[in-house]
Amino acid sequence: MNSSSNITTREFGRMPDGRVVTEYTLDNGRGLRLSAINHGGIVTALHVPDRHGHSGNIVLGLPSLADYLGPHPHLGTIVGRYANRIAGGRFTLDGVAHQLPLNNGANSLHGGHRGFGTRFWQIEPAPVDSAAGDIAIELRYTSADGEEGFPGEVQVTVRYALSTSENTWRIDYRAVADRPTVLNLSHHDYFNLAGEGAVLDHRLTIPASRYCPVDAGLIPLGLAPVAGTPFDFRAATPIGARIDAPHEQLRVAGGYDHNWVLDRGPDGLALAARLEHPPSGRVMEVHTTEPALQFYSGNFLDGSLRGADGESLRRGAGLCLETQHCPDSPNQPDFPSTVLRPGEVFGSSTLHRFGIS
Repeated sequence: MNSSSNITTREFGRMPDGRVVTEYTLDNGRGLRLSAINHGGIVTALHVPDRHGHSGNIVLGLPSLADYLGPHPHLGTIVGRYANRIAGGRFTLDGVAHQLPLNNGANSLHGGHRGFGTRFWQIEPAPVDSAAGDIAIELRYTSADGEEGFPGEVQVTVRYALSTSENTWRIDYRAVADRPTVLNLSHHDYFNLAGEGAVLDHRLTIPASRYCPVDAGLIPLGLAPVAGTPFDFRAATPIGARIDAPHEQLRVAGGYDHNWVLDRGPDGLALAARLEHPPSGRVMEVHTTEPALQFYSGNFLDGSLRGADGESLRRGAGLCLETQHCPDSPNQPDFPSTVLRPGEVFGSSTLHRFGIS
């Protein structure tokens, strides 16, 4: 194991072609530790203190690199080129039609068969921002023109930073393209603030008065008000309180797997979600520059995978709070655009703030 300041590294495994996968662990000295590998930019562990000062891992992970190389539901990955679903895997840009792989029924999901979460990223410590007191790593990947059917070469940089003055984890995304393309980047961590069991007792707040109802393929059908529905999380509500309510949208998705359009201003970081686990006292706030949030309650975890500690990953073992643009935006002109053109710089940030209640 190698170490430098608050960052340590170890070999996590080797790819079938012999390339070494390295795990970097960032420690802010306040009980917050993040571990990530250059395969998929996967966050393999995130340790956060509880009200007694004991740090526990609050994200779902897998035991080994071999497990991450096999099929899994995007555990801890960077998601791209296009997070979430594109209907029929088709979109038209500047009059040119593009067909993507269909890897989620009749649709394309999270970038296709080999999205960013399956790719080998370059990873290294980032320059320290002494004013901010951050420790960070940067991941870089160049997505070739035509990769998974998307037009244009895209150069992507993702930065993970922990603050040493407070318990925050920030993700900064940056990308440029040499041809017009579409881009929607996110992160697919499965959070469980208890560190074990199910998340149904977690209390969730989402400051959003509208969400996207979906069809049977989970493609948005426009926008609808949350008022009077199980999708109203404007006040803190236990996730399990209404998840089995007789609502057609819950039936279609097997629980929550929907996009909320945030009630937010046009610029800067804004609150996207607040998650609380009263027994441990852990609280996580998610702030983002993005316009929307996908809340997924882990409905499709079926027990077929074992977690890093050997536990069976069953329905509700973790939940995702994915900051992003709306699903299927290239086909829905009323949604904010996800087009990236040459000369433009895509920038997006998401901040996770951890505290105690």
